[in-house]
Amino acid sequence: MSVEAVRAFLATHAPDISVVELDASTATVELAAKGHGVVPGQIAKTLSLRIRERTLLIVTSGDARLNNRKIKAVLGGKPRMLGADEVAALTGHPVGGVCPFGLATPLPVYCDVSLKEFDEVVPAAGSANSALRITPARLASLVDAQWVDVCDRG
Repeated sequence: MSVEAVRAFLATHAPDISVVELDASTATVELAAKGHGVVPGQIAKTLSLRIRERTLLIVTSGDARLNNRKIKAVLGGKPRMLGADEVAALTGHPVGGVCPFGLATPLPVYCDVSLKEFDEVVPAAGSANSALRITPARLASLVDAQWVDVCDRG
């Protein structure tokens, strides 16, 4: 189970962080923000992309949008979003619960600088109703992410 993979990752790497499970779905930025009592920008959404032959994850602020020109300049190609089945197979997490923790397949992770605006962000934790609270710097550190500027806000 995907949430269990996240819990196992946290138990090893960040035992002080707990997974929060809500009764309602938090599969979209709007639902997650409402459910966790934060602004949409604090939701750390994880996007699964393919750029040329590389598959990677980009964690970005919930209200940010990918900028294809920036991505091409920074990561060397035009991004293509992966389909739901491919996302689930590669990450081990269903769409709506994708996060960079407890991945089924090791993937490079990039964090967009839009996350740095917030003291705390709320990424999903392996299901459409689970999440955790973490600082952007710690999120990046735990998953060995590289900081990039590949999005536009609002």
